[in-house]
Amino acid sequence: MLAYDRFPLQCAGVTHASTLAPHAVAHTGTAGRAAPRAPLAATLGTALGLFALARLTGVAVLAATAWATGHRPLTLLGRSWDSRWYLGIAEHGYGRALHLRPDLVFSDLAFFPLYPALVRAVTAVSPLSGGAAGLLVSWTAAAVAATGLYVLGARLHGRAVAAALVLLWGLLPHSVVLSMAYTEPLLTAFAAWSLYAVLTGRWLWAGTLAALAGLARPNGFAVAAAVLVTAVYEIWRRRGKVTHRLWTGVALAPLGWCGYVLWVGHREGDLLGGYFEVQRLWGSRFDFGRGSLRSVRHLLLQGDRLVSPMALLIVAAAVVLYALLLADRAPLPLLAYSGVLLLITLGGSGFFESKPRFLLPAFPLLLPLARALVRTARARPWHAAVMACALAGLSFGYGAYLVVLADTPL
Repeated sequence: MLAYDRFPLQCAGVTHASTLAPHAVAHTGTAGRAAPRAPLAATLGTALGLFALARLTGVAVLAATAWATGHRPLTLLGRSWDSRWYLGIAEHGYGRALHLRPDLVFSDLAFFPLYPALVRAVTAVSPLSGGAAGLLVSWTAAAVAATGLYVLGARLHGRAVAAALVLLWGLLPHSVVLSMAYTEPLLTAFAAWSLYAVLTGRWLWAGTLAALAGLARPNGFAVAAAVLVTAVYEIWRRRGKVTHRLWTGVALAPLGWCGYVLWVGHREGDLLGGYFEVQRLWGSRFDFGRGSLRSVRHLLLQGDRLVSPMALLIVAAAVVLYALLLADRAPLPLLAYSGVLLLITLGGSGFFESKPRFLLPAFPLLLPLARALVRTARARPWHAAVMACALAGLSFGYGAYLVVLADTPL
């Protein structure tokens, strides 16, 4: 496998022999003739088929667990935890708040508007209920995201790694969230295609998709950050001689996130601080990791249930994978995007058990694993099969436990 060479040129969309992704170079046999390659659509279809199989199997295990314990699977998938807040916004608009005590107020203004707007649009043009519409939006977004992951992975490392990337994303311990009425699939879809647009020099698309990502989730700002950081580098590298498309993309990228934050601030009477006060009253704020350290200390000294130790392991693994991504000299937009997501996750206080879910959109962290899995599959196919099956067993079993049995907020 080739390393991530000369990523600035890739980011600028320059086509040069030294910057072509591995999939663009045909493998040759002993006679020097190019080996036949399957069409991109066929390999993409295989990757999406594996992703769908993984998620459908996970849903089947969850459904069996739910029925065995007297729960309704579709209710759990469509109306669990944050899903109920989003569906309430879709049906009634903003304005709901739960006042538990003076310093703990759960307001629906903490939830960004794009997902409930899409759910409302689906219910307006179809007979689907809010929960079913939410699942339709999430499942569609997950398929779009998986397609974006494949195309981006194929550009960087070839189709085999791209397929492995999609499969690994569908088999993460928290990938059950991709089958629920949550916003992580929507953010990942916009993020994957925005980053692909950056890598191919399509700045208008990159900025527009980043703006939509910023309307999907609070940590959607990571997409705009990736666009802005890469654009700054390009401006510096070209000594300011860039096209108006780059400047327009840069201007568009933060509009979604900034627009909603300012709207909440205006509604709350504090233009710049209103949204962050809403988050503070939820118990969620950026405190440079102090809250995370307190949670880790509690876990290590007093012990806890399965969810908290698992969350700690996943967050620790994400830090290691980011170090590997740096060592592999990943393209700048992928490093910026994953780094900001990781910073928000580590530096934010609040529900520690939710941190693995916050990292679901950080798919570039899986690239080192995808490359290793492909190398193993070529050298020892059975070893790779055992690894994939073990990951699938963990994903399906833990996903069912997380949604059906655990009483910890997702």
